[in-house]
Amino acid sequence: MNFTYDSEQNDLREAVRGLLARAYGDSEARRKIAETDPGFDEKTWSRLAEMGILGLPFAEDDGGMGAGPVEVAIVAEEIGRVIAPEPFVEAVVLAGGLVAAVGSAEQRSEVLGGLAEGGLLPAFAHAEPRTRWSASASAVTATKAGEGWTLTGVKEPVPHGARADVLVVSAVLAGDDPTARTGLFLVQGDAEGLTRTGYRTHDGGRAAHVEFAGTPAVALGEGGDATAAIETALATARIAYSHEAIGAMDTALRITSEYLKTRKQFGVTLNKFQALTFRAADMYVSIELARSVALWASMVQDAGGDVAAAADRARLVTSRAGRHIGEEAIQLHGGIGVTAEYSVGHYTSRLTAIDHVLGDGDWALARLARTVGDSPTVDPLGAPYA
Repeated sequence: MNFTYDSEQNDLREAVRGLLARAYGDSEARRKIAETDPGFDEKTWSRLAEMGILGLPFAEDDGGMGAGPVEVAIVAEEIGRVIAPEPFVEAVVLAGGLVAAVGSAEQRSEVLGGLAEGGLLPAFAHAEPRTRWSASASAVTATKAGEGWTLTGVKEPVPHGARADVLVVSAVLAGDDPTARTGLFLVQGDAEGLTRTGYRTHDGGRAAHVEFAGTPAVALGEGGDATAAIETALATARIAYSHEAIGAMDTALRITSEYLKTRKQFGVTLNKFQALTFRAADMYVSIELARSVALWASMVQDAGGDVAAAADRARLVTSRAGRHIGEEAIQLHGGIGVTAEYSVGHYTSRLTAIDHVLGDGDWALARLARTVGDSPTVDPLGAPYA
């Protein structure tokens, strides 16, 4: 299997890396931007739009670039490399991906076209209090009202929900079984009966408590049950988050390796201590294993394979690797690793947030365990058993 990028993909990587390095090459610049609302740099977001990054995975007819999952993976990794706070995965891959998959031609033109141009920010309002990573909704109910719908209930946390211009909302269709009938709706940011309370997350990002009180909404696409589409969109976002995590891990390892080469103890640099060098080598192995699995998952997605299963495998491996890299990076730095002024702690915080945003490693492992019996048993000395 070929895991190397072609010339156009390498050019994309270098272009995105150059832009983000200018904006966030200094970790202090990232901290200052994250401290003020909306939590990311609107100018950098506009520059990403000018480069075509915000329309990267969408069809050209919808104002996009028509690129594939591998190109999305490249951008996500560069986002993670400097832990840029721009909501690429949240807005483009997840919310935009749902509109692209389910929306009508008019909705795709309006939402995806506006997103690609950098003038409209969508957010997916799906997570609910006291629930854990389900593709179904239960806390928000959609009721038919004339030609449209009204929504009632609460969503939280909604990443970048306070800043979003339009919300893609999952809701139970009134009168139906909530486990089987989850619809998708568009709600404008200034809609009546919509209350949004934003707050900072531990990694410096933004989320919101969103309440609907008879809020007018428009069905996304033809309406009806969208559970399958949500499951696919969540899986696609998990794969993209895996690549973002790899970028963050890569930088955390680089920072740690440089520290070991310069910090002295007992008159010699720390990399002279064999035990510490072995620990850094183990970090490298973890990253490369996670990188291979995440790239494989993107290729499965590109080939139209089982995206959910591939995403669960990628999430499991990157979850374990992210925890390993984050903990070791801090341990090898010592006390300075957890100070706000030093970047390695911020990378660990972001890796922790990625691990929990759409299902952590233990959750992915449990899902994989439920289907392990569906796979054939392999005899190491012969052909698979029937």
